[in-house]
Amino acid sequence: MRKSAVTSGLVLTTGLAVVLTSCASTDGGSYSTEEVTDGTTDIVVVTNPGDGKTLTMAKDSFELIEETDGGSTLAFKDMNGNGELDAWEDWRLDPEERAAALAPQLSADQVSGLMLFSSHERAPGDGLTDAQQEYLSDSYLRNVLYAGGNDIEPVVEWTNEMQAYVETLVSDDEPYIPVNFSSDPRNDAADSYAGASGGVSQWPSSLGMAATFDPDVVEQFGSVASAEYRAMGLANALSPQIDLATEPRWLRVNGTFGEEVDLASEMASAYVDGFQGTFDEDGENLGWGTDSVSTVIKHFPGDGVGEGGREAHTNAGKYGVLPGDNLDEHVAPFLAAIDAGGVMTSYSILLDGEGDPAYGNDMGSAYDSERVDILREENGYDGVIVTDWGVTAGGETDPDALIGTSWGADDLTVEERHFEVLKAGVDQFGGNNDIAPIQEAYTMWEAAHEAGDLGQSAEDRWADSGRRILTNLFRVGVYDSAYQDLAVSEEVVGNDDFKQAGLDAQHDSLVVLKNNDGTIADGTTAEDLEDLTVYIPRSFDTGHDGLFGPATYTEGESIDLETAEHYFGTVVTDEAELNDDEEVVSYTAPDLSDVDLVLVGMSNPNNGTNFDSAGLDQETGEFYPLSLQYRPYTADGDSVRKTSISGDTLEDGSKENRSYYGSTSRISNEADLDAFERAVDAVEASGEDIPVVTLLSISNGAVIPTEFEADSDAIVWGSGVSDAAFLDVALGLNEPTGRLPIALPKDMDSVEASLEDVADTTPYVDSEGNSYEFGFGLGADGQPIE
Repeated sequence: MRKSAVTSGLVLTTGLAVVLTSCASTDGGSYSTEEVTDGTTDIVVVTNPGDGKTLTMAKDSFELIEETDGGSTLAFKDMNGNGELDAWEDWRLDPEERAAALAPQLSADQVSGLMLFSSHERAPGDGLTDAQQEYLSDSYLRNVLYAGGNDIEPVVEWTNEMQAYVETLVSDDEPYIPVNFSSDPRNDAADSYAGASGGVSQWPSSLGMAATFDPDVVEQFGSVASAEYRAMGLANALSPQIDLATEPRWLRVNGTFGEEVDLASEMASAYVDGFQGTFDEDGENLGWGTDSVSTVIKHFPGDGVGEGGREAHTNAGKYGVLPGDNLDEHVAPFLAAIDAGGVMTSYSILLDGEGDPAYGNDMGSAYDSERVDILREENGYDGVIVTDWGVTAGGETDPDALIGTSWGADDLTVEERHFEVLKAGVDQFGGNNDIAPIQEAYTMWEAAHEAGDLGQSAEDRWADSGRRILTNLFRVGVYDSAYQDLAVSEEVVGNDDFKQAGLDAQHDSLVVLKNNDGTIADGTTAEDLEDLTVYIPRSFDTGHDGLFGPATYTEGESIDLETAEHYFGTVVTDEAELNDDEEVVSYTAPDLSDVDLVLVGMSNPNNGTNFDSAGLDQETGEFYPLSLQYRPYTADGDSVRKTSISGDTLEDGSKENRSYYGSTSRISNEADLDAFERAVDAVEASGEDIPVVTLLSISNGAVIPTEFEADSDAIVWGSGVSDAAFLDVALGLNEPTGRLPIALPKDMDSVEASLEDVADTTPYVDSEGNSYEFGFGLGADGQPIE
């Protein structure tokens, strides 16, 4: 028999943590409480006996409900203040049951707030701001995207402070909802976003992890990264990105698991399992638990099919095309990872090879019920579906929006867009902080229901989304424990074991494409290198204008000198002549007579990012080609489309032609190839036989090796790895095991001849006769890895 009683859950202490037994009990034991602080928020920790849940709450917030169960005295938080143990407050029940019990009790405004997913928050050091309090209280927003750095103390203090604030908003009519903090990927070793102040473990990009061909590496990454996320107060990952990289020019290739559907599907599933699991001491995945982070697979139904490689964050790439009628293959990774807590829709208007809508309408995926029904109706998906950021912004009715991606819905009001997205079956709006348009959509829905145009009432439709969103919150345990102990967090994030696991994965992800005459010697030791003199050339990138400002000019050594100096006795580089703007006028290579090795770092040709309108000149309206070569490419070959598949309908009823035929590429880092050629010329001028090793770092898109392969003695390919990891493999200190997850094309004509939705690009064949096709990579013996 069970008995319930209400008792105070607060323990006033003078130390950091003092444990008190709250009440007497039978032999089964009783819960205990302690108080901890992060310096900003005082937190009460409630430890239940046996396998009972650990609860946390801010001091002076909730009372506790006691219940005797099997001889033990258990504690539960009274999160609506009614003095009773409601089903959704009972941590013994499964998450689905708790969510189903709570959803009908939420007000329409609370559910509308759950439908919001905030814009990017980047400044935890500012603490809880007035603007944040406003959207938490007035708009009931609870899903917050954290996009700042990894400095643990301010992040933990900020997340705890926000959790404490929402506990004060509970009323008789509006039960408690914790904050669900989320993040885009932040562990990429080559990404400045990941490396911002602080030290999470550093791993390869998703494309780099795909190069390991080992799902266990991806699952291990998920388990490590999720532990670091939870230690920072983050319980949701806006990842993995599982678009197929069938279009090698696409600007987000490095975020994918490559071009091949079976590999991408395996990796996607492993990623979800790793993040969403909780692991015991033996490494067994126990499923959802306190270490879990819910994932969001994106961008459904696959957005790697932008015409000409252009990307859908801007008008330049708002159309995806299916000239190979291959959508089923792009959907497959999503079905393999369908256990993910969430799915994010793509921005793109999706067209078939004839330029007609591939599904129900010529609007972005969030507005297309037929695309959503692939998940809901055809595959029984009952998780959360969220739009990508900004799909209800911009267009004719919202001209002042900084970023607007309401493709195909430009003429609708912001309120009408929310209504249409909800009609399509989507649950959440990425990047929206304001409840008002959703409140208006509720009114519109109810009117349509009363008119007989919609069969489901607004109340029931809102409750459906509320239940799905709440289920994930209960699964990861933030209803029971939303706070972090700063001291514990500092021990978890970026600990030595995690960092080593990330470095091991970086090593495993690197692909040796060429190793002429054993340039990369197997079994090299650090002692073999310490007396060598190495030349590393400098380069620059002029950058591209984008949505967030003008181009940023960057210049420096092509491989970090400080890192290289840890390996070699002497490192030399170019002398640069700069103008008054600190931009390069010319470089002069040193005399290489005493140099033992040349190392050249090269990034893939930089067409711009997904925020740069790459492929479209904003001033002239001219489309131009994205290119995978460094030197200017003019798209006038036989395989270039003279009439695009996609295009807007113009005022006169004709169709816009988005062809770039006859136009020329705009690569901002052509200087990388200049640096390579300068190094080759310097070697020749020295009269010495000095090996040239090229380190090829992929950040977006692929690369055509024609311009540098023949003069390279060795080439190492990597994505999202550190210079140190590159050097470890390029110098023979670590054995190469990686293989290409995408083919490297023969030339631009072969790229133009390929279809955006099919991995059919003709691969490059090097001077040694090796084909740089999917799955190619050389082992320590210089032979292709089987």
